Amino acid sequence: MKKIFFIFFLIISYSICKGNGQSNFADKKYYLIDSLVIEKLTESDQTILSESLELYHKASNDTSKINAINIICEKMLSQNWIKYQYFEHQLIKKSLSNNKNSKQVTRKLKQSLASSIRNIGIFKMEQGDIKFALNSFKKAMDIFDKIDDRSGMSTIYNSYGMIYNFQGNIPEALLNYHKSLSIREDMKDSIGIAIAFNNLGVIYKNQGEYKKAIDYYEKSIKIKEKLGDDVGASVTIHNVGAVYLNMKEFDKALPYFQRSLKMKEKAGNKKGIGETLNIFGSLYFDKKEYDLSLEYYLKALKIRQEINHKRGIANTMTNLAGVYIHRNEFKLARFYAEESLRLSKEMGSPDYMAESYKNLYQIYEHQQKEKDALEMYKLYITMSDSINNESTQKATAQQQAKYEYEKQKTIDDAEHDKQIAIEQEAKSKQKVITYATAGGLGLVAVFLIFVFNRLQVTKKQKVVIETQKVEVEQQKEVVELAHFELEEKNKEITDSIQYAKRIQNAILPSLKVVKEYLNESFILYKPKDIVAGDFYWMESVSSSGHSELDSESPNEGIAGQARNENNLVLFAAADCTGHGVPGAMVSVVCHNALNRSVREFGLTDPGEILNKTREIVIQEFEKSDDEVKDGMDIAICSIEGTTLKYAGANNPLWIIRKQEARDKKEGDNNQQLSTSNYQLIETKANKQPIGQFDNPEPYTTHTIELQKDDSIYIFSDGYVDQFGGEKGKKFKAQSFRTLLLSIQEKTMDEQQAIIDQTFESWKGNLEQIDDVCVIGVRV
Repeated sequence: MKKIFFIFFLIISYSICKGNGQSNFADKKYYLIDSLVIEKLTESDQTILSESLELYHKASNDTSKINAINIICEKMLSQNWIKYQYFEHQLIKKSLSNNKNSKQVTRKLKQSLASSIRNIGIFKMEQGDIKFALNSFKKAMDIFDKIDDRSGMSTIYNSYGMIYNFQGNIPEALLNYHKSLSIREDMKDSIGIAIAFNNLGVIYKNQGEYKKAIDYYEKSIKIKEKLGDDVGASVTIHNVGAVYLNMKEFDKALPYFQRSLKMKEKAGNKKGIGETLNIFGSLYFDKKEYDLSLEYYLKALKIRQEINHKRGIANTMTNLAGVYIHRNEFKLARFYAEESLRLSKEMGSPDYMAESYKNLYQIYEHQQKEKDALEMYKLYITMSDSINNESTQKATAQQQAKYEYEKQKTIDDAEHDKQIAIEQEAKSKQKVITYATAGGLGLVAVFLIFVFNRLQVTKKQKVVIETQKVEVEQQKEVVELAHFELEEKNKEITDSIQYAKRIQNAILPSLKVVKEYLNESFILYKPKDIVAGDFYWMESVSSSGHSELDSESPNEGIAGQARNENNLVLFAAADCTGHGVPGAMVSVVCHNALNRSVREFGLTDPGEILNKTREIVIQEFEKSDDEVKDGMDIAICSIEGTTLKYAGANNPLWIIRKQEARDKKEGDNNQQLSTSNYQLIETKANKQPIGQFDNPEPYTTHTIELQKDDSIYIFSDGYVDQFGGEKGKKFKAQSFRTLLLSIQEKTMDEQQAIIDQTFESWKGNLEQIDDVCVIGVRV
């Protein structure tokens, strides 16, 4: 029924568009993509499209077809290029699946595949999806590295430099730009060198080193003009004007901008036009001609919104906020400043965020909102310091010196090698001439035989290709329909999982409630996927034996004292079998079993609670016809006054205590790890899960008398099992112990932030392998 309604909706929509006189979409069978309106393309793009598609439809093999589509992807200025890029990507993958390709063809296809992945990453970067872009660049780099394509690797280093520059990470940006430049110079690749020079100019311009920036820009322009690359030259010419604008030399800046705009308009480069209109706005703003500045900024915003250039939109909105502040139109100024800040946060751009905070500070100051103004000013200073700190400046100088040294060393080595080569060349020259003459005659004979053979093979292949072409066309429609249905199913599944997350969150105690009962505490909860197999649990039991979590909120927390001294608080960190949707389903069963053990059976002893929970979980899973051995690992604690009771299924309890407060009468089951001021006391769990297990034993309850300032930690294994670091190894329990011992002088909220940051730094770009749950409580 849904499909019928969708098809009916498309028919009605198409009829309405036709009736309103809107432009018709181009024939997909010929133009290969959806929703293409030829009339909206520039004359240049129409020519590129026409010539490339003619080549595509005449091509007799996949390689020729891919080459034809690649011309569109590389030269087309309209945003429709990304649709052709996705089309080319699929075409390449299909061709690579053909095991009959020669090694040379396979290598060429892999080069094209990596380039398509990089281009998709560039598009996503422009849309603000930095995580997707970085992942795309890594995939492309892996392919180029495996086939030893140094030119391709250079393009990826350049792409990394663009992202790190955008994020304000100048040392990493410089490192990657110089890697790209070094490869291009070694290969004598003029256009690649020109691109690298331009990008280095951007870095030095942003660092305020204007002379060095102009030097790099002029080198880039000279190469691009010599190669006839007008589009690339227009970008760098614009950049020179931007440097003079920063130097307040308006008369020098204006001719560069005018020249750049004219070149971009001729090429139909909307992205470039928007950039130059925006810089005209900045020029007139600096000249205090605010009406002209506003006019150019609004033109730039319109174009950037048309092509959905998020970075450009954020930049122009920041500029518009500045103009409206000077015009004392604070309502409009605040609107543009807040919109720019939202986009900047979404993209992770510290420089745009800093400007947005600065604008908001000025707006609130004019409106006499001192508290809001102070907050925005602090954020502006913090963000500015992170961009222009002293270490960044030093890294720039060090990287330049390193590059110049390596470049000179390469030149000296090359001169030495050249001298040796000249001497050897003279000796072997006569031999080469003799062999070349004989070899040339032989090659002519071989070539004639080869040509005759290929003519015979081509005749046979033509018949086969014509037959396959008909089959491919028939299969194409089936694939397209299946692709659409797959997208619909993916959306339905994702929506369902998102709703499941809401349900799972509803069964977890809120952090507000946790803080009310355990005010000196934290919970670090990081699901691997949308829903999780890990969960945390808490119950408060009054002296009468009733659960109090659903009653009136307490006035003060436990961390030593509960709602009153007779209250007992239970809390646990649990890790169910699996993660994602399967793990979440198991977690609901286990969470319900814990609640029943306390609320229905009135148990408060941790060991007895685990025994009853295991019994309930096994009973629930025994209802299935299939044998289900799922369950959970858990650490559960109760606190009543200064008495802590603990029981565990595979997950231990750690207590960190000051050395001078050490209780030397701890049992043999405890292990200690000490530092100069603190020691870690470990109480081990029973080595059996909650669930089916051979020869199960009752869970042991351990009783511990707490001392002032003791810190209690329970956790799942997701934190210590995470792979990361320089060598991609597990974090491990020993490193976690050392980390906890090192942060005991911090508050529990500060500890949570440090533990979280350490985990993210360790993980780096690797995937999170499991759910993470860590609970900390201080007495």
